[in-house]
Amino acid sequence: MARQEIQIELLLGQRVLALNGRAIGRLEEVKVELRKGRCFVTEFHVGRYAMLDRLAALHIVRSMMEVIRAPKRAGGYRIAWEQLDLSDPTRPRLSCEVSELEPLVD
Repeated sequence: MARQEIQIELLLGQRVLALNGRAIGRLEEVKVELRKGRCFVTEFHVGRYAMLDRLAALHIVRSMMEVIRAPKRAGGYRIAWEQLDLSDPTRPRLSCEVSELEPLVD
């Protein structure tokens, strides 16, 4: 497998496209794990709730929504490393169906 380096800051804010070419949200957060002294990307977070999570405001918004009994709407997705095609970092695309993604907020 060829090694590829991408600057994370260039990915943040990019629209992520589904297989049909429609945007599913903007890439807001990248989750990494430290293994044997090296960082490995494990998943990407996309959508409104991903942005709130990055701003450390997600728990506040969830609480407020529960208090006012707001309807739950899709707020974003977790995208596993292998589910995102970064061959063109300016146009990240899913390599799977949106239905296969895990929602950020249930």
